[in-house]
Amino acid sequence: MKTLTKETRVHRLPMSGPNDTAALAEKITEGFIVPAGIVAILGKTEGNGCVNDFTRGYAVQSLKTSLSQYLSQQALSNICFIMSGGTEGALTPHWIVIETVNIEATPSAEKALAVGHSITRDFLPNEIGTNVQLDIVAEGVRAAMAEADINDTNDVHFVQIKCPLITSERVRKAGGASEVATTDTLKSMGLSRGASALGVASALGEISDHFLSNAKIGTDTDLFSSRASCSAGVELMGCEIVVLGMSEMWSGPLAIEHTVMMDAIDMSSVLRLTDRALGHSQGQLREDQSQRVKAVLTKAEAAKSGFVRGQRHTMLNDSDVSSTRHARGFVGGLLGGIFGDTALFVSGGAEHQGPDGGGPCALIYEKE
Repeated sequence: MKTLTKETRVHRLPMSGPNDTAALAEKITEGFIVPAGIVAILGKTEGNGCVNDFTRGYAVQSLKTSLSQYLSQQALSNICFIMSGGTEGALTPHWIVIETVNIEATPSAEKALAVGHSITRDFLPNEIGTNVQLDIVAEGVRAAMAEADINDTNDVHFVQIKCPLITSERVRKAGGASEVATTDTLKSMGLSRGASALGVASALGEISDHFLSNAKIGTDTDLFSSRASCSAGVELMGCEIVVLGMSEMWSGPLAIEHTVMMDAIDMSSVLRLTDRALGHSQGQLREDQSQRVKAVLTKAEAAKSGFVRGQRHTMLNDSDVSSTRHARGFVGGLLGGIFGDTALFVSGGAEHQGPDGGGPCALIYEKE
C-alpha cells in the first residue's frame, strides 16, 4: 500500500552571470520545479569570494526577484540562499536548486536523500567568530536534522552553511576594535567559517563541547568537522543552514555519500567515494556514471603549514590573489579530472572543515 512521503529533488542549472535566472524560470514554467517546494538554492558565482564579493548578494537579489512572482515575501525568507563566490580555474558558475515534494510511495526500509534547513537569528558583530555563533549554529543543525527526519548523526553527510563576516562599519557599530573577534575583515571570514564548522561538529558529536572555546576557533587545526561546509559573506548577518543526509522516512532515487580529502591532491579518498556511490574506482567517470551525478560539494583551502606532502606551496604568500582563490582552482582541477565536469561546488576556506589543507567532499547521485 502506498503512503504519502517526501522526496528530495536536486537540479543543477547553468548561469551566464549572477543575475541570470533564466534556467530556473524555464524549469518552473515546464513544471520540473515547483517554487513552493524549494528549500535552498546554492550558487557558485564568479566573484572573488572575498569580503567585497558583491556577486553573492546580487545573485540572491536576482533569485528573490525571479521567485517573487510565485512566492510571498514570507515564503522567500524561509529559503536558504547560499552563494559561494569564486570560480577560479575552469570552475563553472551554476545554481543547485534543492526542492522537496510530497509523493505517494510504497514504504521501504531503504534510505533516501533527506534535507532539512534552518535560519538563525542575526548575530551582533561582537558575536561573529565566537562561541556564541558556535552554539547557535549547533542548535540550528539539530533543528534542521529534526526537519529532515534524521535521528542518527551518522546519517548526516553534509551540512552547508552561509555565515556572516565583520566589516569596518560593523566594527564601528559594535563599539570599536576591542569589542569584536578581529578587525581584519578577511580574517573575520575564516573565524566565522570556523565557528560555524565547530558548531556542526558539536551538533554531530564529532567533538566534545569540553574541547571547544573561543581560543580554539581559527587556531586549533586538529579540531574539525568531517561534514561541515561553511561560506562567509557580507550579504547576511545570521547563518543559513542546510543539512543533507539519508533517512528511511524519505523516498526517491537520490542518495548522498561523503568523504574527507586529507589534502588538496587526495584523489584516493574521492575515488573511494565514487566507488561506493557509482561503482567507479579509477580514471575519469564514464558518461553513464556522470549522468547519475546531481551535485558535487567540496571544501578547499591552502594548508597553513605551507606544504603539500612535503613540497612547499606559495598560496599563502601571494599578496595579489587570496589563498582561497588558489585553493578553489587547484582542487577544482583535481575534481574536474575525476568527474569529467566543471560545474562543481568548490568552496574556499576550510577552517575546521576537514584537516589542515583538506576538506569534506560530498556527492549527491542517483541510486542504481
